[in-house]
Amino acid sequence: MASPRRRAVTSPALAAFGRQFRRYRERAGLSQARVAQRTGKTASFVSQVESGKKRCKRDFVEIMDPELKAGGVLLSLYDDLNGDGALGFPTWFDWPEIEVEAEVLVTWQHSVVPGLLQIEGYARTFLGTDEAVLARLARQEILTRDVPAPVSLIALLGEHVLHHFVGSREIMRQQLEHLLAMSELPNVTIQIVVNDDGAPAGNGGSFVLATMKDRSEVAYLETTVRGITTDDSADLVAIARTLDSLRSSALPASMSRDLIRKVIVEKWT
Repeated sequence: MASPRRRAVTSPALAAFGRQFRRYRERAGLSQARVAQRTGKTASFVSQVESGKKRCKRDFVEIMDPELKAGGVLLSLYDDLNGDGALGFPTWFDWPEIEVEAEVLVTWQHSVVPGLLQIEGYARTFLGTDEAVLARLARQEILTRDVPAPVSLIALLGEHVLHHFVGSREIMRQQLEHLLAMSELPNVTIQIVVNDDGAPAGNGGSFVLATMKDRSEVAYLETTVRGITTDDSADLVAIARTLDSLRSSALPASMSRDLIRKVIVEKWT
């Protein structure tokens, strides 16, 4: 019996490069067939490069960068992506693009409400400009959009998130009420992680784990200096272990809502 064909797997990092390549190609008014003719490849190969299913060689980009009038940008992106000889995530890699294309997002936040669940007043406390606030609020559309289907979000929040004073008492009340409202959506689960046994879980830092349509995973790790995006297997294993620990300390969704209501009444009303 013939062995089953292996399904092509899209790497999120290669897909990010492919999107950039496609934008320059379309801006130049060239078809995939024209790129294939120019590089001695097939239109199918070009399509797979643009969708992140194929890893092109540098000479492919060397030919097409001037052809697409990219001014060296595509070459720089390619070198940034491949500089260490292994697939990584370059400095231009945009996490919001991962959010948009993900099937499931699992986030752990120990101190503040995650950006996808923040109200305007809460977000404004952390962000310096109107543009930044509007951009953060616009990202939240992935939770309520109709087409494509909304992203599923599982938010594990440390109990301190409910008590940390951000902005004003009124902002905190509205923010916690917003958490309650969002938790009623069928694609949003909010669970409060409590520390009853004296051993706090997830104290290594906040993160978001994205599961893509092809079941590949990408993580975004928050640090004091910058965010780090990774699909390194060792990192993903460490995150999986942390999630196991967090879930063992998390209240069920219904009990989490009860706790949020209690904090609203006792502290923010």
